[in-house]
Amino acid sequence: MTHRAARWPIAAALVLAGCAGKDRPPPARPAAPPPRAASLPDDTAAVARDAARLGNWPVKIGKPYQVAGITYVPADDRAYREEGVASWYGPGFHAGSTANGERYDQDDLTAAHRTLPMPSWVQVENLDNGRRLTVRINDRGPFVGGRIIDLSRKAAQLLGVDRVGTARVRLTRVYPAGGEDAVVTAAAPPPAVATVALPPSSPATPAASGEWLVQVAALSDPGRVAWLTGYLASFGPVRTQPGPGGLVRVRLGPFGSAAMAAAALAQVRGAGYGDARLIPPAR
Repeated sequence: MTHRAARWPIAAALVLAGCAGKDRPPPARPAAPPPRAASLPDDTAAVARDAARLGNWPVKIGKPYQVAGITYVPADDRAYREEGVASWYGPGFHAGSTANGERYDQDDLTAAHRTLPMPSWVQVENLDNGRRLTVRINDRGPFVGGRIIDLSRKAAQLLGVDRVGTARVRLTRVYPAGGEDAVVTAAAPPPAVATVALPPSSPATPAASGEWLVQVAALSDPGRVAWLTGYLASFGPVRTQPGPGGLVRVRLGPFGSAAMAAAALAQVRGAGYGDARLIPPAR
């Protein structure tokens, strides 16, 4: 009896302690961190690899040019930062040539810009959802009022622009390791601005008898047609002709002989337009 009585206070104390514990409020949980804007996986390593791969790629600043009455002056703006609207382009241009002579791959993280050197890199921040991505400039455009960059399809998908078509963005020029800092060249004194005007539409016809043509590209964007027309002027006479599906054929010529046309074809292919081909005279 005495033994049981001696244990009772201990048991009772345990019971009371358990009850007291139930009456205590649960400890306060630490406050949850504020939600962060959606972000993309770190692309620093991928961008650095891309920059290193292009370490010897010639940097093009380019001559002033004019599209639809607006003059664009390419420049090496080291502190470039701008806000505006981004758009994107993809299937209709996939595997075609870009303004710096590359073959366009809609699944690369690239973009078109009107004036930055090629290649150069910009960080694109989608102001509508907070996503950020670094892309490489390898093309010219867009030539639609208010738009400041044309993203590849892949870049648009990652930034959440592909479905809506356009988005408000902030562009900031960046310099990945192994990139253009090692190869950028000083801009030469700007030459006179070359005005590019599209000739009036005319029926698509083959070359006249004895005249050879070089077909360089077939494009649907008037701004790109205008840019390419001006770019090709140094290779020879340029003509444009409407094609099927709203495309515009951009051609060099006419040339008086197959040898002259073949020489122009070799120059154009050497500039990166690997799909260019000869159009023989009509028979």
